[in-house]
Amino acid sequence: MRLRTLVRRALGVTLLLAAASAAQAERGLTLERVIVVMRHGVRPPTKAPAMPAGIAADPWPQWPVVPGYLTAHGARAIVQVGQADRAWMMRGGLVARKGCPANMRLVSDSDQRTIATGDAYLQGVAPGCSIVNHHRPQGEDDPLFRAAGENGAPFDSARANAAVAQALGSGGIRAIEAGQRVNLARLDRILCGAQRSGCGVSREATRIVPASATKRPKLEGALDRASTAAQILLLEYADGKPMDQVGWGRATVADITALSAFHSLEFQLLARPPYLAAANAAPLARTIADALRDTAPTAPRIVALIGHDTNVASLGGMLGLHWQAPGFAADDPSPGGAIILELLRAQGGRRYVRVSYRSQSLEQIRTFAASPPHREVLSIAGCPSLCPLDRALQRLAPRDWGIIP
Repeated sequence: MRLRTLVRRALGVTLLLAAASAAQAERGLTLERVIVVMRHGVRPPTKAPAMPAGIAADPWPQWPVVPGYLTAHGARAIVQVGQADRAWMMRGGLVARKGCPANMRLVSDSDQRTIATGDAYLQGVAPGCSIVNHHRPQGEDDPLFRAAGENGAPFDSARANAAVAQALGSGGIRAIEAGQRVNLARLDRILCGAQRSGCGVSREATRIVPASATKRPKLEGALDRASTAAQILLLEYADGKPMDQVGWGRATVADITALSAFHSLEFQLLARPPYLAAANAAPLARTIADALRDTAPTAPRIVALIGHDTNVASLGGMLGLHWQAPGFAADDPSPGGAIILELLRAQGGRRYVRVSYRSQSLEQIRTFAASPPHREVLSIAGCPSLCPLDRALQRLAPRDWGIIP
């Protein structure tokens, strides 16, 4: 008992010293660089029909753009969040009140929705400026945003399966699904309406398809279908559709927020476990680490990387970050939501990394409300909110995980 007490006291002293050191560093900090890792904006389902026949009792609503493309509404919301980021960067001294950012680099993945999101973000953060949206030709694979197991990306299937098993816990996928019974019934009510049988997502038990040499582990069955359906309902609402078109008029805002837990749960099992997170985020982690290390006078002071929800979720898992944007479930990457890393220099010359999650609320995306977006400062696992640069870099390149970014 005495040993435990001594350990607790020592840990408490360590945390107090870390907090005091961070508080002292906080005074006189200079913002040197910002790195934004952002999910694309609002899009329709990525295929038509949105889901297999029989999942919903009624036809899915129509969208004005090709499946998977950024909508005009989504683009406008991204412009708005870019304007908010510009104002925030001006307060930090990275952007002058008039004119263009002095040194900014933006890279988008090669899907239409990410390219168009990058263009819209530049309209907001750097209006009228000639900053290039760097990207590969539309549809060409970009290794920077590629998840593990896709198109030859490095991948250890045995370690991936072990990571999923650990995330599942002793009860396995059956216990996870049982814990979602209430939400599954809630979702089926929206999908099926008055139709009582032969409809919905919960008819098929959830299972984990193990990883192989060329494929990542994945969900099949109820929780997989639920994640897709819940995200579609959320995107319908975020895009400003009339409520009679959001879940066929059977979904409330409270439903949409509660059901987004399915989307977050899928990442909890398949993208956030440490090995999978590191494998998925390795190319982005290398780019981020290089940007944090670069002390050249010509180095970009603003780096924006426009990708997907998997990119954001995996980076969050790699760094041990947790967030909750208004209107979304905990750790659910919102459309246009971003992990932002700030490189800060203290008066004595020591550098720190501060991480935050920035997102418009679900209502802001839907209505373009002019209030500032949600921002919350996060802590990298094992580090105070002001994390010394060397410790942040270690977390971005953990050699003991066997991932070489």
